Amino acid sequence: MELIPKSIQDSIPKLYETQDIENPLVYLKLFTPDANWSWFVTELSLDKDTCFGLVVSPFVEGGEMGYFSLNELKTVRGKLGLPIERDLWFKPKKLADIKKDL
Repeated sequence: MELIPKSIQDSIPKLYETQDIENPLVYLKLFTPDANWSWFVTELSLDKDTCFGLVVSPFVEGGEMGYFSLNELKTVRGKLGLPIERDLWFKPKKLADIKKDL
């Protein structure tokens, strides 16, 4: 599965385009089906292989904003060896709404 399909790539703001927006839109969710991690993408730079968004893990309550590499995510496997997937049912929504649901 392609983590960020071309049909979605053009709709995601480039890096730093939302840095002055207090409650940016989250465009997609990536997750490990067997390790309880999620990445909510708000910005993307394919040239730099970098995304920015909310990273939710079992180690930081409420998650934290940060940068992450798509190529690195493609190599990650969970406890059962499953790769990261894109949540096909995720609909874009505001970051505050996602944080509220955590």
